[in-house]
Amino acid sequence: MSAPNPTGAGGERLMFIDLLKAVGAQFIVLHHLAFYGPMSDWTHRLAPDLVTWFSQDARMAVQVFLVVAGFLAARSLAPGAVPRPMPFMAQLGQRYVRTALPYIAALLVAIVCTELARRWMAHGTVSAPPELWQFVSHALLLHTLLDVDSLSAGVWYVAIDFQLYAALLGLLWLARRLPASSAWVMALPVIVVAASLFHFNLDSDWDSWALYFFGAYGLGALTYWATHNDEAWRTGRWLLGALVAMTLTALAIDFRERIALALTVCVALACSQRKGWLFTWPRSRVVAYFSRISYAVFLLNFPIALVVNAWFTRYGSHDPFTQTAGVLLAWVACNVAGALFFHWVELPLGRLKLRRKVAVALPAGVGPVEKN
Repeated sequence: MSAPNPTGAGGERLMFIDLLKAVGAQFIVLHHLAFYGPMSDWTHRLAPDLVTWFSQDARMAVQVFLVVAGFLAARSLAPGAVPRPMPFMAQLGQRYVRTALPYIAALLVAIVCTELARRWMAHGTVSAPPELWQFVSHALLLHTLLDVDSLSAGVWYVAIDFQLYAALLGLLWLARRLPASSAWVMALPVIVVAASLFHFNLDSDWDSWALYFFGAYGLGALTYWATHNDEAWRTGRWLLGALVAMTLTALAIDFRERIALALTVCVALACSQRKGWLFTWPRSRVVAYFSRISYAVFLLNFPIALVVNAWFTRYGSHDPFTQTAGVLLAWVACNVAGALFFHWVELPLGRLKLRRKVAVALPAGVGPVEKN
């Protein structure tokens, strides 16, 4: 997804996070394929339990991305729990450019794919032609807050991810301006995590706002700060224990599978960081590659699947086996399209951003920013 690339200060891969991102992205693709018909309606006749699980439960993979995004954001914004001395708007602007440029390009692809699908089928998954304000609100990542009809499935997450990053950045900015700022770096996120777990996440009316999701995201950030080195771990183990106890209390009050999953991922990340296999397992180029293209696959999977659905609806035989073959073809096509988009669009846009960052940052006396 839109979390920063999982690389360390020395350029080494965070292999366990690669695994989480690679697998999580595939679950999201399969969720969309199962949830949005019409091909999956035929597949349901062959494997009803499997299709139902993917359509209803696989979406919880989003919680994995929320925790990983928080973990990597903390690692990037405040390595060693010390906020980087960069202007708030400069860091937020860098995040917007990095997230939004490939996202906007993907929206244009989605619009084209929707028009192509409209020629082949009439179905509820084919949205109406976009209006200018609808596209602008998406490009500004305001569509969830303004309750604008979505141009593609899953793009709500991109807006929420940006909100969460801005919220964490704002908390770090505030902590630097308070007395005993080093203590507030972690205290402020703990307060907001508690508010999310015990109040905002209990009310679905808040699900267009970062506060609804900050429980999982903040747990990821705090897990990084509590476990990043031996010195931090001396006190961090007590922080991590308190976070686990607080989350279990919130679950006892109102059990939510998504929060239980987020807590499980946090514990796994803590163990991987302390035991060292965050950097060493699994050693797989395939997993690393699917992690690198995960954001591109996420952005394009729905429009590509929509076109395949439309083609099979128009030209394929209306029987379970043919339509299930279409589902499998769509799964492959989503990954191929994501890989092509990553190499031809996301990487070139990333290099453009990097050149701009160097040109602006160096005259201002700011050193290179670690790419995480």
